[in-house]
Amino acid sequence: MHSEIKHLIPIREKLTSFSHGVQRVTLNALLPLRCLCCDTRVGSEDGLCPVCWHGMPFIEKPVCYRLGTPFSFDLGEQAWSPRAIASPPDFERLRSVAFYEGSAQNLILAFKFAGRRELARPMGKWMNGAGREFLRTDSVIVPVPLHWSRLLSRRFNQSAALAQVIAKECGGDYEPDLLRRSKRTRRQVGLSAKERHKNVRSAFTFDKNRAGQFNGRHVVLIDDVITTGSTIAACTKTLLAAGASSVDVLTFALADPSRNNGDGMVVP
Repeated sequence: MHSEIKHLIPIREKLTSFSHGVQRVTLNALLPLRCLCCDTRVGSEDGLCPVCWHGMPFIEKPVCYRLGTPFSFDLGEQAWSPRAIASPPDFERLRSVAFYEGSAQNLILAFKFAGRRELARPMGKWMNGAGREFLRTDSVIVPVPLHWSRLLSRRFNQSAALAQVIAKECGGDYEPDLLRRSKRTRRQVGLSAKERHKNVRSAFTFDKNRAGQFNGRHVVLIDDVITTGSTIAACTKTLLAAGASSVDVLTFALADPSRNNGDGMVVP
């Protein structure tokens, strides 16, 4: 009897797999897969059409070890850019999937302001690939927090949604509440680099009752896009003050400092 059941198990698994496959094909026929950026049909889930793929400004190696900005030629595994040498950041490394333009910008705007929460999964998986060199199972994955009033109006924190996917992918500890935004700041859009730094000064705190969870831990700070770096810098200082041994930063997009008339990423 047990032998017969044992032989039936793989048959059942094959039938279940076949059934799921039929359901997937049927669903795809009724609801064809669409490009993440536009309405064009695509052949795979979480994919981009050729036009949008061509418009995705991926950041590829070689890059600056600290700031993650690309070099025109390979200077070595841990080479620093002139910007990183002149003004080293408090965090260890920054990595991003793409520059904040083209398809990358379209994805972030749709995700952040148009209610496309389903984009968290593919965007988070891309980010997991970009941050593979420092994402570990013992990492604490912390999103840049929203002030409670802004969270109430927006209804979700896009950075937290990305962090949750990344933690699941890399096996790290997802901690959305350890870092807090204690001050409601002005929207950063439209502010100069100097105004942005002033805007977020002293805006972040940490949960003192749980500060021990940071002690000696490696933290990966997650955000959707980095522009001047003011928010990331303020969060990093707070995390290090709370006892983190080191902080790495992972974002989906990076404002290209070479294409914005000097008002792009400025990391103190």
